[in-house]
Amino acid sequence: MFNNILLAVDGSDHALNAARVAAQLARSMNSAELRIAVAYDSIPPLLGDPDFQVILNARLDETEKILQSAVKTVGEVPSTVSTETIAGDPAEAIIRIADTRKCDLIVMGSRGLGRLAGLVLGSVSQKVVSHAPCPVLIVR
Repeated sequence: MFNNILLAVDGSDHALNAARVAAQLARSMNSAELRIAVAYDSIPPLLGDPDFQVILNARLDETEKILQSAVKTVGEVPSTVSTETIAGDPAEAIIRIADTRKCDLIVMGSRGLGRLAGLVLGSVSQKVVSHAPCPVLIVR
């Protein structure tokens, strides 16, 4: 049923919980692929060098740590595990990946690392649920 699962992570506790659930689904459904993606806001090019490059390198280092943490949390699954990093509006990037990669399911945390704490559902999660080309599983 869910042969191609997209796990969207941002390093939050909810995202790591989503990684555990996605791994469980991949195991129980014997999914072919579990794609782990980190989407981050674009860096304004107006910063200029060397500031732009310093910030870009820091952002890439951070996303690599987030990906590695998610891969470790997922553990052993029968699926092919692939990772992806994409710049842009996080919700739009997640939707674009799901559409381009023909995902059957998106799994993500209910709250990320955004600035507005206390909302029931994060703004990225809300936007993904509203516009995704496939079912979305939101994990707390």
